[in-house]
Amino acid sequence: MLVIGIAGGTGSGKTTVARSIMDRLGPAQVTLISQDNYYANRDGLTLEQRERINYDHPNAFENELLLAHLQELRAGRSVEIPVYDFSRHLRAGHTIRIEVKPVVVIEGIHVLTDAALRQALDVKVFVDTDPDIRILRRVARDIEERGRTFHSVFEQYVTTVKPMHDAFIEPSKKYADIIIPEGGQNEIGICMLTSLTERLLDDRAAQLT
Repeated sequence: MLVIGIAGGTGSGKTTVARSIMDRLGPAQVTLISQDNYYANRDGLTLEQRERINYDHPNAFENELLLAHLQELRAGRSVEIPVYDFSRHLRAGHTIRIEVKPVVVIEGIHVLTDAALRQALDVKVFVDTDPDIRILRRVARDIEERGRTFHSVFEQYVTTVKPMHDAFIEPSKKYADIIIPEGGQNEIGICMLTSLTERLLDDRAAQLT
């Protein structure tokens, strides 16, 4: 199994790049996992307390569970990954079953900031996009998909998103094997990553024969 990690700032186009790989290689070949599914479940806190958590800090994620799931997939066993409810800042009551496939793509803002997670990746990618574009995408996504208000999105960006990006996400770029500027708009970069993935899969298949 080949594990590709795709990191980058909020709204950089990580998901678009990940889905492009899936589209090009086919859903039978690729499993896509979002690090957002692994936000720690803080059901012991009130909603008001949960709303005050810095969700852009690396500690907001339960990477230990993500790593455990990766180990299970590498061992040939399917896993049940959590589903996160962003409107309540809690995990939902259901899970998503992930089957074993030749390629696992993990995308998330802090995929490259965690040393243990980096070691579990075969290919490390950073999507590098202009900050103005990223914030506009973040505003649109949080309002349309996560039921947020413009004021809350703006306040979060100023107080946590940008500071955490500068402190953790941008520095993690140095760990990337591949940097793709402008995310999903970079057809050449996506083609190169897809070609690399196909070559690595062929190499591994040849080693088994």
